[in-house]
Amino acid sequence: MKQGAEMSRTEIGPRVVGGKLMYNHAVRVDGTQSLLFVAGHEARDDRGTVVHKGDMAGQIRLTIERLGSTVTEAGMTMADVVQIRVFTTDLAECKAQYGVLMDELAAVHCRPASLLAEVSALSDPDMLIEIEALAATGI
Repeated sequence: MKQGAEMSRTEIGPRVVGGKLMYNHAVRVDGTQSLLFVAGHEARDDRGTVVHKGDMAGQIRLTIERLGSTVTEAGMTMADVVQIRVFTTDLAECKAQYGVLMDELAAVHCRPASLLAEVSALSDPDMLIEIEALAATGI
């Protein structure tokens, strides 16, 4: 960013619990370029319940859909996503279903740099996958 350029920050989808900010689904930073830092998304329905329990492909599809909704709410598209980080509790199954992820990303013209990592647990034991992202425009 150029020296002296003004920046603004916009919180997207804040989650407030007990009157306190728990986290934001994303934070957009605008200046000469715009960056969108997207929190981890998972396969939750509108009530916050994890769905597609035990179904990696189903969780991948819904996670990308939810991620896309947040990116759109922030005024960007999935084509603006330049990086994703995929965390899974079952690396072997995620790799076996990785074609689903690649197809979902291709369908929305998303060609990011990526990371795939296995973790011992996610925030809910029914979650098999969580994806966070970075999007950029004006670069």
